[in-house]
Amino acid sequence: KTRRSRTQYLSGTIDAPDVKLNMGSDNAKDPYATTFLRKRGYGWLLEVEEDDPEDNKPLLEELDIDLKDIYYKIRCVLMPMPSLGFNRQVVRDNPDFWGPLAIVLLFSMISIYGQFRVVSWIITIWIFGSLTIFLLARVLGGEVSYGQVLGVIGYSLLPLIVIAPLLLVIGGFDVVSTLIKLSGVFWAAYSAASLLVGDEFKTKKPLLIYPIFLLYIYFLSLYTGV
Repeated sequence: KTRRSRTQYLSGTIDAPDVKLNMGSDNAKDPYATTFLRKRGYGWLLEVEEDDPEDNKPLLEELDIDLKDIYYKIRCVLMPMPSLGFNRQVVRDNPDFWGPLAIVLLFSMISIYGQFRVVSWIITIWIFGSLTIFLLARVLGGEVSYGQVLGVIGYSLLPLIVIAPLLLVIGGFDVVSTLIKLSGVFWAAYSAASLLVGDEFKTKKPLLIYPIFLLYIYFLSLYTGV
C-alpha cells in the first residue's frame, strides 16, 4: 500500500465510553469492595455512628450533681428550726454523695494545720461513724439506709464549719470558746438527730441521739486537737 492509503486507513475517531464515578452513596450501586465487605459480614466497618444527644450532657449532669439541691440541703441543716418552713426530710429521703463529700473535705481542709493525714482520718471517721449509726438505727428498728445516714452525717458537719472561724478569733478566751464548741456540737447533733430519729424509735431516741452527739464531739476534737 502507498503511504497515502496507509494514512487513510489509520485515520478516524475513537469513541470512548462514558465513565461514571460511583462514590458508594447508594446501596444498590456500591463498589465491589463495599459489596464484598457487606457479603462477608463486615458491613459494620462502613457504618458511621451518629452523635447521641445524651453523650453531650454537661459535666455536672453527667456526674449527677445538682447544685440547687445541695444548696437547699445546706440551708435545711444550718436552719433546722421547723418554723422556717424548710422541707428538711429531703436531706434524709433524697440522699446524695457529692454534697456531703464536699462538706467533709471542707471540714478536713480547715482541720489540717499542716497535717495532711487528718483529711484521710476525717473521711474514715465519716464513713465508719455513719456505718455505726446506721447499724444502731437498724437494730433499734429504724427504717433508714446507709446512704441516708452518710448524707445526713456529712451535711450536719456544717455547724462545726461555721464555728471554726469564731474559735480562731476568740481562742484565747477559754470559757467563751468552750461555749461556742458546745453550741456547735449541739447544733450539729440536733440537726442530724432530728432527721435520723423518726417516730418509730419513740422511747429509744436517746439510744441513737447519744452516739450521734459523741460522733460530732470526736469530729470537733479532730479540728481543735483537744
